[in-house]
Amino acid sequence: MSALDFDLSDQHFWARPMAEREAAFDTLRARDTPAFFEEMEVSFAPKGIGYHALVRHADILEASRNPEVFSSGRGGATNIPDMPPEFAEYFGSMINMDDPRHARLRRIVSRAFTPKMIKQFEADVETAAAQIVDDLLVTGSGCDFVTEVAARLPLKIICDMMGIPEKDYQFIFERSNLILGGFDPEYAGDDLTKIAERLLNAGMELQQLVQDLAAHRTDNPSGDLISALVNANIDGERLTLQELGSFFILLVVAGNETTRNAISYGMRLLSNHPDQRALLLEDTEARLPGAVEEIVRLASPVNFMRRKVTRDHEMNGNLYREGEKVVLFYWAANRDERVFADPYAFDITRDPNPHVGYGGPGPHFCLGAHLARREITVMLRELLRRVPRLEAGHPDRLHSSFINGIKHMECTF
Repeated sequence: MSALDFDLSDQHFWARPMAEREAAFDTLRARDTPAFFEEMEVSFAPKGIGYHALVRHADILEASRNPEVFSSGRGGATNIPDMPPEFAEYFGSMINMDDPRHARLRRIVSRAFTPKMIKQFEADVETAAAQIVDDLLVTGSGCDFVTEVAARLPLKIICDMMGIPEKDYQFIFERSNLILGGFDPEYAGDDLTKIAERLLNAGMELQQLVQDLAAHRTDNPSGDLISALVNANIDGERLTLQELGSFFILLVVAGNETTRNAISYGMRLLSNHPDQRALLLEDTEARLPGAVEEIVRLASPVNFMRRKVTRDHEMNGNLYREGEKVVLFYWAANRDERVFADPYAFDITRDPNPHVGYGGPGPHFCLGAHLARREITVMLRELLRRVPRLEAGHPDRLHSSFINGIKHMECTF
């Protein structure tokens, strides 16, 4: 496969068989310089100038460590086209910011994630995972693993953290699917000209839900995260309602979708590699941490983040000009043969395993990585203990360039 055989900006590329996508990124990593791609035309933003595709592990580490040059805030990090101003109201949280605004929000939010609060949520994960497996055994073989197992745990934990009642779980699940649904007809519909409208409506609805709850928690605080955030006063700084709403969208979308896909991908990997499952069952407690890291490496739930270059800069022998865009393809970096021996192999004993499944080093490393690891660990432990012969079927993949997602996957046991 040559660089002329595919286009990362073409949405059809992301619906191609996984083997073809792997071959495409192998080709890109073999190049001396990062390939440059034109941007696709979208209905909600002017066509951009194109971007350099960063696919090597070393490039992604270096760009992540240098946010002064590779900016998240100039047009946004979660989309290749520059984010229109009306999108920033709902999707302009700290992941799409630079310091000092990014540092301010992360400082306030981090204070709410105290060890005591995280410890409380970790206990809740155990209880929730046990209940999910109870329900799975009642539902029986042949059900959808994604909706019945993988999606339920992160959704419940995040909603419980925020103090959102169970009656709203499905509402949040559907809106998060729509926001990250990309160009998948199941979520986005067939009319691509209305993608922006659907995204904005979903963002508005999620923000309104959390702002209504925050208004109540201001005068009636409880032990949930919304109470902690809305009443946090760090050196005289508080979150505005708009900032709280944007952070909630980031938390519910990122924390729900990515962990769900890692759990789904993990069960698929264990089903396809019975030798690794047997190895894990031999000594589950000792080998589960390594298995989780290897699952996250191969799952790479977030395919990419984008940066804009703030000044002319040379990195690893290549020159990037001020105003240019670079796209950090984490999925590709996690298969870089320069870093990972036999990179397509699933090896739960891989050590070291310096994957970038939670982003690269630097200020934008995933704030919820610890909780995500905990959720994946507890869910897999519960399944291996109680349904050790569960088999995951063929995955129905999400049609998205941004999320490496699994929508549906039958399981039998």
